[in-house]
Amino acid sequence: MKKALLLFYFLLFYAIMQLIWWGVMFIRFDPSKKNMIIGEGIFFLIIFLWGAWRLKRLVEREQKLLQQQQNFLLAITHELKSPLASVKLYIQTILRRDLDKEQQQTFLRNSLKDIERLDDLVENVLMTTKLDSRNYSMPKEDFNLTALVEQIVDRLQKNSCSSQVLKPYLEADIIIHADKFAISNVVTNLIENAIKYSPACAMVDVKLYTENNKIIFSVADHGIGISDEEKKLIFNKFYRVGSEATRKTKGTGLGLYIVKTVLQKHDATIKVKDNTPKGSIFEVTFERNAK
Repeated sequence: MKKALLLFYFLLFYAIMQLIWWGVMFIRFDPSKKNMIIGEGIFFLIIFLWGAWRLKRLVEREQKLLQQQQNFLLAITHELKSPLASVKLYIQTILRRDLDKEQQQTFLRNSLKDIERLDDLVENVLMTTKLDSRNYSMPKEDFNLTALVEQIVDRLQKNSCSSQVLKPYLEADIIIHADKFAISNVVTNLIENAIKYSPACAMVDVKLYTENNKIIFSVADHGIGISDEEKKLIFNKFYRVGSEATRKTKGTGLGLYIVKTVLQKHDATIKVKDNTPKGSIFEVTFERNAK
């Protein structure tokens, strides 16, 4: 990238010097047109510099996107390899050792957690592919959102910590007209993010209720929080909070991009607020009668 920029600046400098040189030559050849040549030269120079600036911005954006894609490939490779290696080890241990039934059940439960983690990852990649397709339209239907959130909370609770982590407050039988698969992905990503960026076994509040003919779904954690500057970026594809060099949390940078895009297609909104005394609150608002 640095070599490309150096070459770009060199060519830009060379082109400007040539433009000035030809301007001087034309003025010497026909001094009577000096003002016209200078005026047109300045106008051309402005257009040329603007075009060069736009080209530089485009190259930098493409380079940034390429870097993000490379980070994504590294992240998803790790995300796939880690649970696969874990499941393989559990199964090999069961086959090679004479374990009692309780130990076998423990290993099988742990394997199931890793398989569910892989399933969530595949769902994220699949949903991203669908959202990026112009021909994809979300099949919407009426379904019980409360039951869906209860199911996801129950599954993630079992996978996160042995003590109580998820604290649900769910209003009964809230019906919504939406794409069930897509909304399931939204709920899963928001709760998993809260668990991922919270201390071990910290409380995560999950709420679902109606207010002023709107459906509100919120997830509040007591984790590291998100700076105001990063709040503007977290919904971008491949973006992840923190530095690549110091980040310890797992992820691909697709979760919140999926959340934002799916909600836009449902005419819903999402807000990111600071929790007290620390942490973040993601609040989703659906229009109750939206169809």
